[in-house]
Amino acid sequence: MDSRWQLVLGTLGEEDAPFGQGSLVRFRERMVAHDLDRKLVDRTVALAKASGAFGWQKLKAALDSSPLLGAGRVEDTWNLLGRAIRRVVDAVCVATGREFESVVDDAQLDLLDGPSLKAALDINWDEPGERNQALTRLVDQAVALQRWVIDNVREQAERPPVSTELELLEALIAQDIEPDPSDPSGTRVRIRQGTAKDRIPSVGDPEMRHGRKSRSKKFVGYKRHVASVPGANLIVGAEVLPANVPEHRAVPRLVEDVGRHGDLQTVAVDRGYLHVEAVDFLSERGIDVECKPWRSSNRQRFSKDEFDIDLEARQVSCPAGQTATYLMSASTRRGTARFNADTCNRCELKAQCTASKLGRTVSIHALEPLFVRLREMKATPAGRDVLRERVDVEHALARVGRIQGPKARYRGARKNTLDVRRAAAINNLQTIQRLRQAA
Repeated sequence: MDSRWQLVLGTLGEEDAPFGQGSLVRFRERMVAHDLDRKLVDRTVALAKASGAFGWQKLKAALDSSPLLGAGRVEDTWNLLGRAIRRVVDAVCVATGREFESVVDDAQLDLLDGPSLKAALDINWDEPGERNQALTRLVDQAVALQRWVIDNVREQAERPPVSTELELLEALIAQDIEPDPSDPSGTRVRIRQGTAKDRIPSVGDPEMRHGRKSRSKKFVGYKRHVASVPGANLIVGAEVLPANVPEHRAVPRLVEDVGRHGDLQTVAVDRGYLHVEAVDFLSERGIDVECKPWRSSNRQRFSKDEFDIDLEARQVSCPAGQTATYLMSASTRRGTARFNADTCNRCELKAQCTASKLGRTVSIHALEPLFVRLREMKATPAGRDVLRERVDVEHALARVGRIQGPKARYRGARKNTLDVRRAAAINNLQTIQRLRQAA
């Protein structure tokens, strides 16, 4: 058995580990099939409970995420299409028993004859005209292959592996290719301007996505999400999702993980998780949210924080004492308080408030009740102490990062979820060991 699993395998009872002696691949497959990676984390939490060092009645959980670089090779459009075409041919060979060269000749795929796609194209890459013609040629062969498969192996094309590879090839063409607007005949294509929303950057791992942890920090792969219990140094839930999936989409699964260990009362998150969908999910279950509120700014003029918002009366009062009402849209769950333009223009504080001749406006968000509570919490020393408790999950996530590493070991979100849960289990076992040594 692989040494990465030796430390945690003994945590599962024999009834939950029907593995025997087999390859690591079969071991992982069985872990995933039986959801034993989640049970593995649960067992380590149960061991920690048995120590009596922690209380589990009114639980508080903290959530955080970090980038996990994908294991698949990230390639440009040319190589993505070239590899996808080759994978379709390989799938046809597997499904029909035909030789690779036979399929290539029959489908007239001369671009697969060379040692590489770009060698087969053999163009001057510094010449835009040659690049455009080569791209059109490549796309034409991809489309021709799709037609050839449907015409010649229709039965096999309707099920994996051929159907899977055809879908991937079609998705790559759709995401990266568009008609060339400079061609009046409409026959030429070009590489799409900008990046498609759900672009696939790797044929080796089609689940990988472009993502960003911040405005300046971009990466390709996944995000690992963890849920920890502040003060206990224990991770009770973990999940890996493609990098472009918003943080709040991980909340339901992580909350489910935490809820198996006690009565979850509060969830502490960073602002990436602060979304209407996630907050509604938590509110429906009576779970409070703690988070640093969004910082409001207005180019050194009065910010929204300096206005008094009466949510019950749906009124907003400005620093000069003027009041404006607002209505919430049923569809967007947002509203706007508009102050009278004449009053604003006569106000002595206008220069500190707005430059608009139409008067000051204040937007009311769907989550405004939560924002008001969070701003009030941040305004007090006790509230700031509570908000600082969330730093524990950042430390827990750093420990998972050291155990798992910055790059995914596997392809696909589910297998990498298995790996991050393994790392979480190791973190928990290390915590338990420190407790025993300190006793």
